[in-house]
Amino acid sequence: MTRGYGDFAEVYDELTQNVPYEEIAEYYAKILGQANVNRLLDIGCGTGNLTARLRKIGFDVVGLDGSSEMLSEAMAKAPEIFWVCQDMTELDLGEEFDAVISTLDSLNHLESITEIEQCFRRVNENLKPGGAFVFDVNTVYKHREVLADNTFVYDADGAYCVWLNEYSEEDNGVSIDLDIFFEQEDGSYIRGGESFREIAIGEDKLKEMLEKCGFEVVNIYEYLTFDKPCETSEKLLIFARKK
Repeated sequence: MTRGYGDFAEVYDELTQNVPYEEIAEYYAKILGQANVNRLLDIGCGTGNLTARLRKIGFDVVGLDGSSEMLSEAMAKAPEIFWVCQDMTELDLGEEFDAVISTLDSLNHLESITEIEQCFRRVNENLKPGGAFVFDVNTVYKHREVLADNTFVYDADGAYCVWLNEYSEEDNGVSIDLDIFFEQEDGSYIRGGESFREIAIGEDKLKEMLEKCGFEVVNIYEYLTFDKPCETSEKLLIFARKK
């Protein structure tokens, strides 16, 4: 399944200027330091901000995303990296990596538990025995209490974005509608937009799914720390190994 994010790709880097990419890259590097990692695959890499930083740290990294528009932005900033346009649920690169990562809650963007489990299986097939699978996800708490039915407004350079959320208890999902207004040279604006969903899965269910797909869960951390998560954790870091 190809996922577009065309208009979103144009403004993604502007809207995420507050994301601490350097800190996140160093955090992932520390986690990966617990495994013997050289060849690394970053799935759902988006515009490649973390992929490029991990390469600078010293990893031999490949970036993969289902959106050609996102990858166009990534290639422009780091043409030396090998970028692949492929949906993470259909992952098949014909090689086994030392580690696979998925950052910035990319897995939450898959449409169902079935799709996430399919992704886990494909990751397992593309890992060396004992290889690491490291990813972060938004929690049910964040979807229910933080994203919820809230509206956020972003005034970026050259664009204005209104972010509308609608929460569903059925799958702890959040339907997201973006109204994006692109500033033109004459000062006028052209309206674009994007719609997508994120779902959230509880910690126990994630562990069950990973084990079913051939992984051993090594640790689950509060995101950007090495602490155990709590009831109000908004994000988790999962470190698993292929059995």
